Amino acid sequence: MRARYGVPLTLTAVGAAGLAYAAGFEVRSFRLRRVTVPVLPRGMRPLRVLQVSDIHMVSGQRKKQRWLQSLAGLRPDFVINTGDNLSDPEGVPETLDALGPLMEFPGAYVFGSNDYYGPKLRNPARYLFERVQGRHGLNGNAPVVGAVHNPWEELRDAFDAAGWVGLSNCRGRLKLEGIEIALTGLDDPHIKRDRYAEVAGGPESGADLSLAVVHAPYLRSLDAFAADGYPLILAGHTHGGQLCIPFYGALVTNCDLDPDRVKGLSTHTAAGRTSFLHVSAGCGTNRYTPVRFACPPEATLLTLTARP
Repeated sequence: MRARYGVPLTLTAVGAAGLAYAAGFEVRSFRLRRVTVPVLPRGMRPLRVLQVSDIHMVSGQRKKQRWLQSLAGLRPDFVINTGDNLSDPEGVPETLDALGPLMEFPGAYVFGSNDYYGPKLRNPARYLFERVQGRHGLNGNAPVVGAVHNPWEELRDAFDAAGWVGLSNCRGRLKLEGIEIALTGLDDPHIKRDRYAEVAGGPESGADLSLAVVHAPYLRSLDAFAADGYPLILAGHTHGGQLCIPFYGALVTNCDLDPDRVKGLSTHTAAGRTSFLHVSAGCGTNRYTPVRFACPPEATLLTLTARP
């Protein structure tokens, strides 16, 4: 009997323990990633940029709210929000409460698909099948039918009122004590809302630094930004793979980006030009898959320094 039932029972126990850890501990084990990126002109003082992404706020997530509020203590020079703030149509007030202290700093934002539409229950294994078949979001799958519409306009109005710059297929600028940051952003490529032709042309003359911002790091967007000469691209969307294999890494990215660059700082080259790329693993999850494994929720403090 031991030989017959011992292994299955052991595997079941290990699986249950892993699920309990992923859903009960790691998904609430918030971390701050610190990254240094040499992209500034020589002689310019370092800039500290706080990137928050993929909050996926659900009503009642008090620990996440408190953690996001505490990030204001970092005193960043400015904040970049790379989208997917919501995972609940009722979550706007709590999202704004969590981000309230950060909205006192200069900032900019783009939206992701979950800001516009509520998530739907789906088999997590579909992400693996879609990766193999090269299908991601509306870029390869049939359009979503019967989606829940989130009140994204309320988020937009609150961000705008705080002075944050909306970058959905737009350009904008931030002024920081004599320093001008030019920003170019795209709406979410995951649902085909990106319109690069509307913002093409590369970094702006007269700015001390130009940055590119997009929610989902699809290769067509990264190629366009890199080819146009942006020194740094900021993105989110991937959740860092969310369910990763220890000592191996992510299996999926939920877009056509390769898993080796699913989170953190890397580079991207197109048309002979190379940009730094930072992909945030985000601090939330889809409300129907509230687990993380070997991929803690995070925000990132990027310190931008002078080029060598």
